[in-house]
Amino acid sequence: MSTDPKTLDRTATGPIGRLTLSQPDSLNPLSSTCLEEIATAATWFDARPEVKVVIVSGSGRAFCAGADLSSFSGESERPPREAADLGRLMVEAVESMNAVTISAVHGHCVGGGILLAAACDLRLASETARWAIPEVDIGIPLAWGGIPRLVREIGPAATRELVLTCRPFTSAEALSLGLLNEVVPDNQLMDRVAELAQLLASKSTLTLRSTLTAVDAAAEALVSTAGAWSDADSLVTALHDPESREVAARYLSGRAKRT
Repeated sequence: MSTDPKTLDRTATGPIGRLTLSQPDSLNPLSSTCLEEIATAATWFDARPEVKVVIVSGSGRAFCAGADLSSFSGESERPPREAADLGRLMVEAVESMNAVTISAVHGHCVGGGILLAAACDLRLASETARWAIPEVDIGIPLAWGGIPRLVREIGPAATRELVLTCRPFTSAEALSLGLLNEVVPDNQLMDRVAELAQLLASKSTLTLRSTLTAVDAAAEALVSTAGAWSDADSLVTALHDPESREVAARYLSGRAKRT
C-alpha cells in the first residue's frame, strides 16, 4: 500500500525541502488526514539530516482555509477527542522540526492555517493575503495551543481582540503585530522565500539547530504551551454546547446569504 500523502506534497532537494498543501479546490483545509500527514511529513524531513530548511506553503489560491470541522464533529471515524487533538500534535511536530521552517502565506490564511504558519520559525506573506481567526464565530474555542502561541508572538491584547472579534486582518497588520517577518509583493513571494532558504542553507547545521533550540526554549519559558493538551476537551465540549451551536448556525447562515 502506498504511503504517499494524499493532502500534501513533500520533497527534498539537497538542503532544501518543501511541504505544500495540495487540495487547492477546497483551499487546502486541515482535515484529520491532513493534520496527520503534516505531522508525518515533519518526521520524514527529520529523518533526512541533509535538509536544513523546509518551505511550507499552499497550492492554488490560498495558503490554508483552516480546520475541517467535520473531521472532529462526530463525522470522523476517530473518537472525537482523539480527532480534536490532532491539530495540537501537528503544530508541535512542525514547531519541533530539526530544519528551519519558513511559511510562505498567500491568499487566505484562516484559523488553524494561522497556527500552522505560526509554528514555522520564519513567516513571510504576500501583500494581499487575508487573515482571520473565526473560531469564536463558529462556536468553538481556538484550540491546538493557539492562545499561548499567539500571546507570545503578538501579545495578550492583540490576541484577545483578534480571537474574540474574529475580524479579518491584513498582512500589513500581521507584520506590525510581530506575526510576520516580512511582507512581499504577491508576484515576488516565492522568489523571496527561495532566496531566504538558500541563505539559511549556506549556514552550518549545528549552528542553525542550536539557535532554534535556544529560541524555542526561551519562548516556552516566556509563555508555556504545556497546557495545550486540554484544548481538545474544550473543543469537544463546545461542539455539544447548545448556545455555541446556535451561534455557529447564525454565522454560517449569514455567510451563506453573503455569498
